Amino acid sequence: MKGFLQIHDPLKPKGSAVGIDLGTTNSLVAAVIQGKPACLSVDEGESKLLPSVVHYQPDGGVAVGQRAVAQLATHPTDTVKSVKRFMGKSLGDAETKKLGSYAFVEGSGVVRFKVAGGNPVTPIEVSGEILRALKRKAEAHFAGKVEQAVITVPAYFDDAQRQATKDAGRLAGLDVLRLLNEPTAAALAYGLDKGAQGLYAVYDLGGGTFDVSILELTDGVFQVKAVGGDSALGGDDFDRAIVERLLTQRGIGAPSSAQIAELLQLARAAKEGLTVATEATIHFEGQPFTVRREEFEQWIAPLLQKTGVAVRRALKDAQVTAADIKGVVLVGGSTRVPAVRRFVEQSFGKPPLADIDPDQVVALGAAVQADLLTNKDRQDEVLLLDVIPLSLGLETMGGIAEKVIPRNSSIPIAQGQLFTTFQDGQTAMDIHVVQGERELVADCRSLARFRLAGIPPMAAGMGRVEVRFAVDADGILSVSAKELTTGVVSSVTVKPTHGLTDEEIEQMLLDSIDHGEEDMARRLLAEQQVEAQRMLLDGHKQLQQNGDLLSNEERGVFVTKLEALEALARTTKDHHLLKQAIVAMDDIAKPFVERIMNRAIATAAVGHRVEDF
Repeated sequence: MKGFLQIHDPLKPKGSAVGIDLGTTNSLVAAVIQGKPACLSVDEGESKLLPSVVHYQPDGGVAVGQRAVAQLATHPTDTVKSVKRFMGKSLGDAETKKLGSYAFVEGSGVVRFKVAGGNPVTPIEVSGEILRALKRKAEAHFAGKVEQAVITVPAYFDDAQRQATKDAGRLAGLDVLRLLNEPTAAALAYGLDKGAQGLYAVYDLGGGTFDVSILELTDGVFQVKAVGGDSALGGDDFDRAIVERLLTQRGIGAPSSAQIAELLQLARAAKEGLTVATEATIHFEGQPFTVRREEFEQWIAPLLQKTGVAVRRALKDAQVTAADIKGVVLVGGSTRVPAVRRFVEQSFGKPPLADIDPDQVVALGAAVQADLLTNKDRQDEVLLLDVIPLSLGLETMGGIAEKVIPRNSSIPIAQGQLFTTFQDGQTAMDIHVVQGERELVADCRSLARFRLAGIPPMAAGMGRVEVRFAVDADGILSVSAKELTTGVVSSVTVKPTHGLTDEEIEQMLLDSIDHGEEDMARRLLAEQQVEAQRMLLDGHKQLQQNGDLLSNEERGVFVTKLEALEALARTTKDHHLLKQAIVAMDDIAKPFVERIMNRAIATAAVGHRVEDF
């Protein structure tokens, strides 16, 4: 999602709030500029998409975005992608066992990735690096501090996943103004931009998550009627479907991390190619593997059917039919797949709306929300009524899950329920908070446990305890219990079971302040080392393919300079010195590059007349 920056001077933003779409595959940052939400350039060139990939180097350096993507094939376990799918998860969750090139630290309930540098990292820390990179890009764009953000999350993220996202924002040095559901953000952007009114559905299929929301837009009021989805279903699963078929055909039963990393990248490229072509060929280990669009659509059909189940449930919860829906807004890069668009049209009986870039629409909505929260002149312009995606309750005797706040209740919300003591003389009550739609606690997600002590001894059923649940606008839960006879109270703010503690977050923030200059110098050095590596690889490649264009003397100088650059990149700790060497190498290579280009032009011109060009 994006956020708004309040503009005082038309050329210089006064505010410091942005909107961030922290995505599985790509992330974006946005701000309101001259009254309009817009995505900012965040990666190489003018790209608005920052790949959600983080590479960790042996010296502690970190690369984010395209520079990290370049390391996936050669350093698969030191390069983390799709980290959003691990937010708020434990090592025992099924998601962590799916096909991937990750290396985990065993023996801990918390997901920790083994990476170069010696210190394992959690999904919160990896996400924090992505958010920090977006924050730096926004500050560079506006030449000023950016300290506040609205961050989007899948509507079906549970409490632990939401809290983990908020902690990642804190770790990046951001004051998270609001966690906003991604489909709601899309509707906000679409509604304000198009002036839409009536019932709309948002079908959000990203790289790692799926959400569907039914919303009613009426004169500036955006009311979410129902949500559904799957926080472990997305385009990554499309890629895995291709990889699994290739591995089966080749008879590869236990692929290495490097093979998996390479294949997932190739599969993603094939999937994107099939959006416009009827077939795509993957070249892996010297052998081709052709994927026809018809086959690919058969492989992903079960995944699309899973989204259909969520769509039907959301329509039922909202008490509407597909015919009542005025329009369906597409969100997420995976909605570009032709089979997905046909499935959406079949599910709702009408062509989906895709005139706003599905990759950017969530960020645009976040930008709107950030501006509404920080711009006093706009605070009464829109009323946003979001909902909680999963029921919240607590365990009662017999392992029964008693719902206190049903799913699709509007937030913020506070609701209480009375309970009584079970045994004679009972002086304490253990309270187990759970989340989910199942009837038994064993089938729901455990969120927190705490104890209410100090209950006066009395006969069973006589003690009266009020348990009160409160969910804020971010979807974060707090629970309190009060014994009505004595007034004794106990409470808990629910924290993720599989995240970082407050002490760990605070220590990381303190470390980032204490080592700020040192960390920045290491980052700059890491960037130059990546650039040097790129130049070295290209230089050796061109020597092999076009070395005959150089005289013996020129070739000797070129090789000597390449070897010197390679040695410097390996040994120096001075990023200024390495950058100077890269610039010098580039100057030496320019005549060679010109000859290579002239050869390419001459080769292309063979058999053609001047008039043909």
